[in-house]
Amino acid sequence: MAGPDVHHDDHAPIRESVRALCASFPPEYWRALDRERGYPTEFVAALTKAGFLAALIPEQFGGSGLPLSAAAAIMEEIHASGGNGAACHAQMYTMGTLLRHGSAAQKDRTLPAIAKGELRLQAFGVTEPTSGTDTLNLRTTAVRDGNDYVIDGQKIWTSRAEHSDLMLLLARTTPREQAGKRTAGLSVFLVDMRTAKGLTIRPIRTMMNHATTEIFFDAMRVPAENLIGEEGEGFRYILSGMNAERILIAAECIGDARWFIEKATAYAKERSVFGRPIGQNQGVQFPIARAYAQMRTAALMVREAATLYDAGRDCGAEANMAKLAAADASWAAAEMCVQTHGGFGFAEEFDIERKFRETRLYQVAPISTNLILSYLAEHVLDLPRSY
Repeated sequence: MAGPDVHHDDHAPIRESVRALCASFPPEYWRALDRERGYPTEFVAALTKAGFLAALIPEQFGGSGLPLSAAAAIMEEIHASGGNGAACHAQMYTMGTLLRHGSAAQKDRTLPAIAKGELRLQAFGVTEPTSGTDTLNLRTTAVRDGNDYVIDGQKIWTSRAEHSDLMLLLARTTPREQAGKRTAGLSVFLVDMRTAKGLTIRPIRTMMNHATTEIFFDAMRVPAENLIGEEGEGFRYILSGMNAERILIAAECIGDARWFIEKATAYAKERSVFGRPIGQNQGVQFPIARAYAQMRTAALMVREAATLYDAGRDCGAEANMAKLAAADASWAAAEMCVQTHGGFGFAEEFDIERKFRETRLYQVAPISTNLILSYLAEHVLDLPRSY
């Protein structure tokens, strides 16, 4: 099917390589994992071996040193092939905090091993049960004690914690009332979960197979040398990573939309009712065509956001709009695909219901549609702050 990858794309060879790799993981593979709530260990290992998960790690550390637009192409193709990149995408967007703000020793100690696949950096501990997206109100604390920080608190929706060696953790090092400005007093730590004491991980079973958890910290000690950058500057450090996260997940949504459209188009051509293919009916073909137009439009926004990010320019508005447009496009395509297939859209063997559940997440995470609209209203349109 014609898609955004065939129009002036610098990353066509990467896309072809990803598609070839994904062909070894057919629908039956993902279907079985979804049924059992299993982690795609073999798929992640194959991506790592091929170097795709090290795409954003500079060559000096054993990575490919590719731009974010290339990483977006990788994640899009995984989803367009019927898979799901959520099992491993965090490594790409958490990497930036370590790259930009980590010490030389921290980078030397971790990045080459991550690039080789000897270490996994998949877990990102930010959200808490009481604060949700209100990150500045998080309650997990890190108190300096000699050569360590002692961490107490709780995180939720920390995906892949059971399948990661390292976690980037955001905690409050200065009480909010003493921190001065709203965004101060939070710090980022690189936690080695293999050796940490006082760390409890509990899986959360969800509508889709997302390997997400809640984590409890009970006097967990983290060496002070694992503090990334300066104490109290952590919120600023993770913001750029959040833009990368939104762009990458927007690309995943584009991939989902392409998959749904291709599936619906093929079915509409072959399914015959009342002596004619259902795709001949405008009531069937118009929603497919609209979903395609919506996907292609959103793909342009994703491309613009990635281009700005790669150029080192401010892309907060574009990253948010890319995620908004792409998530809406994938959800519209999912609805259309189910409707096109009728009852078969609900059958497990068609894979539509699995992808339908997976792409629904992106209306909510990593940031909800309403908060994107609030951001645009306040920061782009200069309307009064609503919260």
